[in-house]
Amino acid sequence: MFFSLVPDRFYPWVKAFHVIAIIAWMAGLLYLPRLFVYHADAEVGSVQSETFKVMERRLHHAIIAPAMMLSWILGLWLAWRGFGFSGGWLHAKIAAVVLLSAITGYLARGVRVFSEDGNTRSARHWRMVNEVPTLLMIAIVILVVVKPF
Repeated sequence: MFFSLVPDRFYPWVKAFHVIAIIAWMAGLLYLPRLFVYHADAEVGSVQSETFKVMERRLHHAIIAPAMMLSWILGLWLAWRGFGFSGGWLHAKIAAVVLLSAITGYLARGVRVFSEDGNTRSARHWRMVNEVPTLLMIAIVILVVVKPF
């Protein structure tokens, strides 16, 4: 029934769910590296370290990964339906989202490494990693809203 809506009415719904998925994805990307900052300073095997492992795994598996997948699916549909995959700003946005996905993969690896007590990165490293999603988000929002080229 939902898919039987006329295309003109369907597009804003897809766009709304795309934005919701992006917000969830970004929230996870901003929180997970902060967990890593604190986890990096926790003693291996401590209650605190084990709690961080559960938090990191749940955040990644229940929020970040599904939100990223939904963002991609809906975003590609919007790019096709709304813009025919044309426009320099859209190509730049997709490139930035590819980088955001790569950061997501790097953080997923971090979840696995921390879960195996194998982290060798400092808290400072994870603080710096925490800034990358923010910078990419700024670029993506400017590209989408301003459409500079």
